[in-house]
Amino acid sequence: MIEDPDCSVVLTLSGAMTIAKMGKIITAMIDYGMVQCIVSTGALMAHGLSESVGKTHYRHHPSMSDQELFLKGYNRVYDTLEMESNLNYVEQVVARTMKRMDQDQSLSSEIFTRELGRTLAEEYDGTGILKSAYLKNVPVFIPAFTDSEMGLDIGTWAMNRNLDQARAQKQEYGDLEVLRTILRSYPTFNPYLDLNSYAGHVISAKRRGIFTIGGGVPRNWAQQVGPYIEVCNTRLGVNVEPPRFHYGVRICPEPDHFGGLSGCTYQEGLSWGKFVLPEAGGRFAEVLTDATIVWPLLMVGLLERIKAKGTPRT
Repeated sequence: MIEDPDCSVVLTLSGAMTIAKMGKIITAMIDYGMVQCIVSTGALMAHGLSESVGKTHYRHHPSMSDQELFLKGYNRVYDTLEMESNLNYVEQVVARTMKRMDQDQSLSSEIFTRELGRTLAEEYDGTGILKSAYLKNVPVFIPAFTDSEMGLDIGTWAMNRNLDQARAQKQEYGDLEVLRTILRSYPTFNPYLDLNSYAGHVISAKRRGIFTIGGGVPRNWAQQVGPYIEVCNTRLGVNVEPPRFHYGVRICPEPDHFGGLSGCTYQEGLSWGKFVLPEAGGRFAEVLTDATIVWPLLMVGLLERIKAKGTPRT
């Protein structure tokens, strides 16, 4: 994928990769021109944003129970801790970003993550996924956006605009009615802006590759563009060549017999029209292991090849 100058590579991300210190690898992939588009879970980007603004994750000691962690303000992700105060600080960064934006503009995850990247580039030193994506003009899509800390941040930001009006009812109705009132306040967020923008990005590529960590919503959402265009052809009377992926690499420990989407094979995806057939040049590899073990080794090998061959692709 990297050596093919006509190949546009989509990176899909799921799992607790940033809190497991894989954010530096993602940033390097962007900086070296290895990926031209990212599709991710919101939690992965939110934890990465926490580190980008200077906050820290801690290793969990098994002697501390989850009850104790909760009472002391720590959130556990496997063997790593995210302080609740970190997420509260990230909310301030989100609010500053939203305040700068056009309030009449319809939001999408692509638009919002680009603006967050701009905030990081203008206000924070150091590296960050969204900062590199902004500087390299790599779009970042989060299809399940509300399933994330950033999604909750934008939700509460929208509620805050009607908070004074709601508080006027507090003396008569109490806090519960205040909450019910502000829960009727919504941000102007349109997920179809993401869907069609991503489809346009993939269609415009001469050849396409996909590099997947884990599975879940990011993987399927990124892969469905071929069937999406086929549906358009059938139902709208147009005739556009469906964009299928020529190359694919997936690192995920889940086998297909568990029945989950993360374990779905590329072979199965061929039946859906998501990939170029092997006899037509499609090339795919699946590595059934923990990405935090294999991914760093793979990146070291790729970077050594790039440095040996000269200037990386931009």
